[in-house]
Amino acid sequence: MNGQLSIFDLTMPIFSINKRIRLIELFAGIGSQAMALRDLGVDFEHYRVVEFDDFAIKSYNAIHGTDFPTTDIKNIHGEDLEIVDKSKFCYILTYSFPCQDLSAAGKRKGMKKGEGTRSGLLWEVQRLLNETKELPDVLLMENVPEVIGQANIQDFHLWQDFLVSKGYENYVQILNSKDYGVAQNRKRCFMVSLFGEYNFHFPEPILLNKCIDDYCEEIVDESYYINTEKARKLIEDYVRENEA
Repeated sequence: MNGQLSIFDLTMPIFSINKRIRLIELFAGIGSQAMALRDLGVDFEHYRVVEFDDFAIKSYNAIHGTDFPTTDIKNIHGEDLEIVDKSKFCYILTYSFPCQDLSAAGKRKGMKKGEGTRSGLLWEVQRLLNETKELPDVLLMENVPEVIGQANIQDFHLWQDFLVSKGYENYVQILNSKDYGVAQNRKRCFMVSLFGEYNFHFPEPILLNKCIDDYCEEIVDESYYINTEKARKLIEDYVRENEA
């Protein structure tokens, strides 16, 4: 980074992908990782999608033209990932696990293994990786910066140690969306884990040349506005969910 070479730059090959990607999305949401690959013009297929929320999976299917069912990560096994023919395909597994118990906006119950928190669903990923014979080539994690904060760093290190024991090299960095062309100040922690020994660097920041006005529509239909009663109910539901 910062233009300086390390011993790894000289001794380890740069990681690259030259095969069709089979994308496995755990905690898929509406498929933002798939959207990124799509927008970059990458040759990939929606291989496996695991998402617990009915509305999220309906949105995923509507956006991507797929037909995946609602799936609870606790009910699947390593064999369900069907990682095969690795000589022909590059498998990327994404796992942006729930942040509610890590975020500064929540109750910060943490992600400690065995305590049953929503953020603790991370350890279901450990189970799946232990159950599958063939491992994905790339693991991609995205979460709130608090995932490596003082309250959670010990558990995060345990997770990293596990991945190293499976043969992965981990690369971690907090990135801000405003440094990558998006008019939003939003920090997120990313970890890229590569199976094998490779040289990897996160992308350098780019100049921001957009503002919020570039995204706003001049005329917005009234159906998109939330009235006072709807807003009140949304707030009540949010408070109730975070008190659960």
